[in-house]
Formats: sequence, C-alpha cells, structure tokens
Amino acid sequence: MSARGLRWVHPTRSRLVGAALCVLLVVMGGPVLAHVDGIPEASSSYPEEIHHEGIHTARPSSSKEAGLQAASWVLTLPYGAAKAAYAIGGAIVGGLAWAMTGGTMEVGKSVWIPSMTGDYIVQPQHLTREKPLRFLGVPSGEPSS
Repeated sequence: MSARGLRWVHPTRSRLVGAALCVLLVVMGGPVLAHVDGIPEASSSYPEEIHHEGIHTARPSSSKEAGLQAASWVLTLPYGAAKAAYAIGGAIVGGLAWAMTGGTMEVGKSVWIPSMTGDYIVQPQHLTREKPLRFLGVPSGEPSS
C-alpha cells in the first residue's frame, strides 16, 4: 500500500476524533437510575425522583448538581484516558506473564483484574465522596466497599 493510501490516517486528527467521540459519549450518557423493588436504599436515596412504571428518573437538577455533573464530565477525560492506558498496559503485561508461566491463569488474572477493572468514568457521587473512585479493580473474592 502506498503512502497516499495511508494519508487520511493522521495521528493528530485521529486523536481529535477519538476525544470528540469520548466527550460525546460522556455528555450523552447521563446517569441511569433503575428502581429496584425490595431494596430500601434504591427508593430512598434520591428523594426528588419521578416514579413511572417501575423506572424512576431524576427531576431537573439544581445548579450544584449541574456543576457536579459538569465537573465529572471534565474530570472523566484525563482520568478515563489514564485509566484506559493503564488497563491496556495491564492487559499486555498480564498476557506476557500468562505466556511466560505456561498459561497459568492465576498469574494473568493477578495483573488483569486490578488493571482492567475499576472505574473508568468519574461520577458526581465520586466527587461528593458518597461512592469511592476505584482506579484499581477489586478481585471478586474481596469486598468492594
């Protein structure tokens, strides 16, 4: 393939398109709240919600909540990029560790789980400290809180 054929793939332009898509996904993907019957925290944690046929959504937020949402969107960009880079590095290192140990899954998982799980998006609950922001994932056998 000639250099002319690859001319449309420009690194800077690709990064800009990727960043724009990430911003679009973050902006359009607001919080999704689901009503869970039988769990008292689910129905009482958001007192200003509208309940409709088993699903409830938040009413228009106050200026403080809007500010928290905007701050979480802005902080998600650098945090999400760092987390994704860390996860990709963990995937590579875990794969190498798995291969060098002859396919021992425990070795690979000991790298993959902490690096590839965890939070990728900063939420307003993270900023108000209602919910911890976990850069490193927690293995399934350990408590998550």
